[in-house]
Amino acid sequence: MQSTYAFNQTDHKDLDRQEKFLLYSMNQMEELYLLLLQLMVAMRNQAEVYLEKGQKKHLATPEEKNPSRTFINNKVIELIAIHPQFNEIIKNKKLNYWELDDEYVSILLRELREKDWYVSYLQLQDATYEQDRKFVVQLYKEIIAPNDKLYEYLEDKRLTWIDDFPLVNTAIVKMIHKLSEKNAAVSLLPQLYKNDDDREYALTLLRKVLLNDEKLSKHIDGKTPNWDTERIADLDMIILKMGIAEFLFFPSIPVRVTINEYLEISKEYSTPKSSIFINGILDKLVKEYTEAGTLNKIGRGLR
Repeated sequence: MQSTYAFNQTDHKDLDRQEKFLLYSMNQMEELYLLLLQLMVAMRNQAEVYLEKGQKKHLATPEEKNPSRTFINNKVIELIAIHPQFNEIIKNKKLNYWELDDEYVSILLRELREKDWYVSYLQLQDATYEQDRKFVVQLYKEIIAPNDKLYEYLEDKRLTWIDDFPLVNTAIVKMIHKLSEKNAAVSLLPQLYKNDDDREYALTLLRKVLLNDEKLSKHIDGKTPNWDTERIADLDMIILKMGIAEFLFFPSIPVRVTINEYLEISKEYSTPKSSIFINGILDKLVKEYTEAGTLNKIGRGLR
């Protein structure tokens, strides 16, 4: 959707360039995933530095002299920290953001220290792997994911990351729930694409929407009796064209899946009433295509 919008807004229509941007923006999702995993390691490392400084104080308190190392020794974070391929990718991609901007790590640590559940976790003498996992999930869901300062930081770094942030957050929490010493080699770094078809789908959808723009517009004409086509919001037009393209050119995608996906996108990015408007038009088109026999869907349950 973003790539189509960008293409429509420019005076220089370059499909190849837009395809490259689409692939680039999807690859950025992987870098965001790596960066957020690295953030938990950075928090652990900064906490250890803080702990060691406290021990060296001339007038250290008993608590500072014998601090809890439960967080420092967290087994789940350690699996991330020692993962060879993870560290190699971080190094090669130069994702050393938390070394350069460690104040954001400090912000998250300060917020963490104020939580009662963190204090309780530190009191564990010998935390089990499951206790460590539960803590990391809570750390991510309650400290990292909702932090406004971190959100603003990511937005300043790369604009495309903000749209990917919720999806990456979900992927990381799911990964943590599955992560173990036995499967760390494969579970920690999932593939960006499920397969080659997954990657090709994105490119094909972009091409079908952009190269058939006039044809897709004609499918919408006459379906909005109370609105001139020119008055439909730009994003709503793009969402409609993408939905129609899936109806016509992607026989393996169920109609209901297409409609539901684009309704969710419209709720996220367009006007409050867009989802009702889009649902009405897509439903009307599906009925027309079905009656005309042009809804070419393969397999059971695809209509």
